[in-house]
Amino acid sequence: MANFTLTINGEQHQVDVDPQMPLLWVIRDFVGLTGTKFGCGIAQCGACTVHLDGNATRSCVLPVSAVADKQITTIEGLSTEKSHPLQKAWIEHQVPQCGYCQSGQLMSAAALLKQKPKPTDADIDTAMQGNICRCGTYVRIRKAIHSAANLMSDATPTNKTGKP
Repeated sequence: MANFTLTINGEQHQVDVDPQMPLLWVIRDFVGLTGTKFGCGIAQCGACTVHLDGNATRSCVLPVSAVADKQITTIEGLSTEKSHPLQKAWIEHQVPQCGYCQSGQLMSAAALLKQKPKPTDADIDTAMQGNICRCGTYVRIRKAIHSAANLMSDATPTNKTGKP
């Protein structure tokens, strides 16, 4: 066992765990944040996606020893009041059906919009291809990402020239 100080959603958490324990289980079982889901355990489905320093990362195969100095954001850190543009768009477009993959979908979409504020369909397809939705809501996911991008650009302050 080893002690780690993890910064998750802006808060520090002390954990005493096996250094090889996957980050997913530390987040869920030791920190108590259960929004991040276990899907496949081999980083193929995307249900366990979190952000490490702003980048979408699969937490089910990442040892906790590799993340002690990183900023970790889970679905709970996106917004607690469903006020993030992606959460609003997800609700507007009724994206979830069973909902199991949605935290991973949202986290991948948030990382995409941070890198590409106005993504094309191809950008979205590429960024989201590692996230499996067993209910097949891919068309609604793409629409919701475009809607969120529009909401985010509408909220961007402009200067005197009218440009962001």
